[in-house]
Amino acid sequence: MSEKNFFVHESAFADDGCQIGEGSRIWHFSHISSGCRIGKGCTLGQNVFVAPGVEIGDHCKIQNNVSIYEGVELGDYVFCGPSMVFTNVPRPRCKYPQRGSEFYVRTPVGEGASIGANATIVCGHSIGAHAFIAAGSVVTKDVPAHAIMMGSPARQHGWACECGETLDEALHCPKCGRQYTHTPQGLKEEKNHAEN
Repeated sequence: MSEKNFFVHESAFADDGCQIGEGSRIWHFSHISSGCRIGKGCTLGQNVFVAPGVEIGDHCKIQNNVSIYEGVELGDYVFCGPSMVFTNVPRPRCKYPQRGSEFYVRTPVGEGASIGANATIVCGHSIGAHAFIAAGSVVTKDVPAHAIMMGSPARQHGWACECGETLDEALHCPKCGRQYTHTPQGLKEEKNHAEN
């Protein structure tokens, strides 16, 4: 953190050894741990905790009261709604502590994914690119790219465009015109379609 080309509020703590990208903003009462990396143009709201070893991509928005624990990896343009929860140990016990990277389970979140307020992401499951996790949902399995997930446990209720609109049955976006096709990982945009 030699050049300060980012903003950290006076009430927040950014430990020595953390990396914060250009233009990022860290707000009130947040704690950024040594050994984590935050990309450029990110906004971290009030009372956000980022653990050592966490990787956060560029232009992410992390709302108030979110803790990002070791094992979680956020791609670019990920949105984490207020008070949503990541876990990182499958079977925690106070009497038998499980501290250290050998216990923490990886939870990757793909580019452009949105996780709604008060949602919970159970560790060890991947969230595909541009997926949409509805507020209050509990994710207990892998989420395909562009899937809309709702409920507890979360189940799929359609597909989301990169722009956030719900796709129609033909996998076409009525808002921006993008067209998608199925892949084993979820949906993929048909690039040539938008140009025609």
